[in-house]
Amino acid sequence: MNKDMIVGNPTKSLILFAIPMILGQLFQQIYSLADTMIVGRTLGAGPLGAVGSSVSICWVYVSIALGLGIGCSVVISQLFGAERYTRMRTAINTSVTAMLGLSLLFLLIGLLTCDAVTRLMNTPEALFEDARTYYIIYIIGFPGLFLYNISNSIFNALGKSKVPLYFLAGSATLNIGLDLWFILGFHWGVAGAAIATIVSQYLAAILSFVALLRYLKKECPEDLEDPEKTRLFDPAMLLKIARVAVPTMITQTILSVGIVAVQALVNSFGESVMSGYTAASKIDGLAIVPMVQIGNAVSTFAAQNMGARQYDRVVKGFRTALVMTAVVSISLAVVMYLLCNPIVGLFMDASANPEAVAHGAEYVRIVCVFYIIMGFMNNTCGVLRGTGDVMPTMISLLGNFSIRIAFAYVLTGIFHSPVYIWWSQPIGWTIGFLIAYIRFKSGKWKTKSVI
Repeated sequence: MNKDMIVGNPTKSLILFAIPMILGQLFQQIYSLADTMIVGRTLGAGPLGAVGSSVSICWVYVSIALGLGIGCSVVISQLFGAERYTRMRTAINTSVTAMLGLSLLFLLIGLLTCDAVTRLMNTPEALFEDARTYYIIYIIGFPGLFLYNISNSIFNALGKSKVPLYFLAGSATLNIGLDLWFILGFHWGVAGAAIATIVSQYLAAILSFVALLRYLKKECPEDLEDPEKTRLFDPAMLLKIARVAVPTMITQTILSVGIVAVQALVNSFGESVMSGYTAASKIDGLAIVPMVQIGNAVSTFAAQNMGARQYDRVVKGFRTALVMTAVVSISLAVVMYLLCNPIVGLFMDASANPEAVAHGAEYVRIVCVFYIIMGFMNNTCGVLRGTGDVMPTMISLLGNFSIRIAFAYVLTGIFHSPVYIWWSQPIGWTIGFLIAYIRFKSGKWKTKSVI
């Protein structure tokens, strides 16, 4: 089993662990970009806006899966760092069982509320059916989505970040191929894009889960001499996981609801702003992948070293993450600022939709300059989360989005311009970073081990 993060050079360990995570998520985002480009180029700006509106709703559920996966991985990483392997296997079993149960619950909730939620989003009537269709099909994929996320989270918790990379790359490639086949070949429109997503998602979920079972059997066999046997489901372990997972899930859910609130505000400005924002947010999602994944990597690094009680390595890992973030974010900002118009123009016919391209480029120009602040916020929250100090992380992220939403709604109400929605993003990042950094400097995270 990979113990590189609790021994040896912390800088080298973190970099080697983070790179596959970054590449894997880049594949995921490249698929998302390709999906957006295929829809925008073949079906038009209207269906593109409908997909963007639906995706923002779906992200509420995706964020729940991500939040739970992050929470589970913290407990698993700390047990791994402490070399308590039987308890770690119990934590893995409990996590998978809980995630599958929740996925079925959310599948039911999503189907029962799809019409009401789509209307709540201020979706224009002309786009309503496309948005609703995409949303319903995506909901059917929830069990695959949740199983896929928990399998990847467990591999990352054990320091095996290369394994999720393979599945993400394969899933993204398959998704793009199915998009082209279903949309251009079968002419299924927006429904084709959604079906392509859930087919590739279910396949990746099954394969990654089988790989996880084989890995655990080979690399972490049950110790027959250990009086404490591995359990399929342990309520006491679930409570430990919930201590980290529930605040993280709540935070991610509220953040996603915030995204929905922002999307609803964007929708109120009409089709051109919707289309421009959908394209720009896809570009933004790809650009911030390195900063987000560096934050996730340092979270696992901190969790394993917290379990091993190596607090000095936690601090060294955090400093390495800040340097990595600074280099990547500044480089990205320069490229994005200079090329924002042609990049946004890739997603639609620029000559037919000049207003949409202008709105998207304006968004990109504003937010890219502040990527370094967003990265620092993710690094700091990642360390706090990995050590088990989840409440300050929750406060930081909620402060970020509360400020963002308040700023966007108040100023657009006064000045009636979407530019204030764009500016709300970096203002929220700054507030979130300051809250988290003050907590980190206090050193109180050293007393918050989950195990």
